[in-house]
Amino acid sequence: MELLDKLTILTDAAKYDAACTSSGLDRKGQKGRLGSAMAPGCCHSFSADGRCITLLKVLLTNCCAYDCQYCVNRRSNDTPRAAFTPRELAELTIQFYRRNYIEGLFLSSAVLRDPDYTTELMIRALRLLRQDYGFGGYIHAKAIPGADPALTWQLGLLADRLSVNIELPSARSLSLLAPDKKKEAILKPMALIREGSAESRRSLRRLPEARALRFAPAGQSTQMIIGATPENDRQILNLTQNLYRKYRLKRVFYSAYLPVSGSRLLPAAEHFKPPLLREHRLYQADWLLRFYHFDASELLEESQPNFDPQLDPKCCWALRHPDFFPVEVNSADYERLLRVPGIGVTSARRILIARRSSRLDELSLKKLGVVLKRARYFITCSGRMTEGLRLGPEGARRQLLALERPRVLALEPEQLSLFDREVGV
Repeated sequence: MELLDKLTILTDAAKYDAACTSSGLDRKGQKGRLGSAMAPGCCHSFSADGRCITLLKVLLTNCCAYDCQYCVNRRSNDTPRAAFTPRELAELTIQFYRRNYIEGLFLSSAVLRDPDYTTELMIRALRLLRQDYGFGGYIHAKAIPGADPALTWQLGLLADRLSVNIELPSARSLSLLAPDKKKEAILKPMALIREGSAESRRSLRRLPEARALRFAPAGQSTQMIIGATPENDRQILNLTQNLYRKYRLKRVFYSAYLPVSGSRLLPAAEHFKPPLLREHRLYQADWLLRFYHFDASELLEESQPNFDPQLDPKCCWALRHPDFFPVEVNSADYERLLRVPGIGVTSARRILIARRSSRLDELSLKKLGVVLKRARYFITCSGRMTEGLRLGPEGARRQLLALERPRVLALEPEQLSLFDREVGV
């Protein structure tokens, strides 16, 4: 098979993997080597279908020994198959980098023969890049669950970031749809990467960069499929929180299920639409867990296990807790400011600095980056009630629904009837 044909097949097969949104580490270029890495780099150019193209996102092979029902590369699926040799992949990456097409490599793979053999091939490809070609650019590699820990360790010494896909939100769904994969096999490499990354950070603090241990210095991430199985948002968010706390993940990516299989165990394709809005709400809640100091139990309860499709999770929490508001912007601490819809991490810090020299009013807040069209229902300025605060919780909900309506319609056009009934337009 021609190299271009392989590239066409294996880049298309990789589009279902979520790429990292930044490299997560800085590494300067070195004399005699090719490439460097910047912490905010890797995602500022996108293809027509929304995929990031600053990384060469590709599979080593789509020939798979497993038969996961939700996967386009499953063993039983009739699809064109291809595989790069480690040398082909390394040369392709270097040629693309020299032409300024890419900033780095995102390497994943189906399971060819078994996890150990597949990981060995990935290691050979990355070793060629790092040692033979002197490539110092960013590399994100997918660790294969079930591979020997020694092989995963070698992979981490060559890559900047590793990820292990948790695939589905529960062990029951995993055993039903991916019988070849086990929960324990997925979590074991996560623990190894956590310890290796921690040791790498400690080593970098103690030793010069040239001598320090370099094991996945940008940490690890994971991905799970949303909508293929019956787990609710509360189960997914609790799992996400546990992954962040136990395995120190940098990101959990959510992927709305796309019907690529006719399996009776999955939603029927003719009646199924990818849950893009649900994926969006989970990403918003994920942000609240990581940066706004929310707990999963605060955002969803047993009596309400799924997110409101009409409002973002932060607004929903605020409307359910009228006793917490109003928040006085001239005296509230940082944690309290973060709970206000329309006030983000940056604007909360700006408020703390600005109010040292003057009292803040609505005009001042707008200049500081506060989204007043949301915040005005939940704040006071020097004891003075904002205009929106006078509407009360129900009035605030109606106004917030009207604000959210255009954003939701961009994701899910069928939500129009929901908004029409709620807002009365």
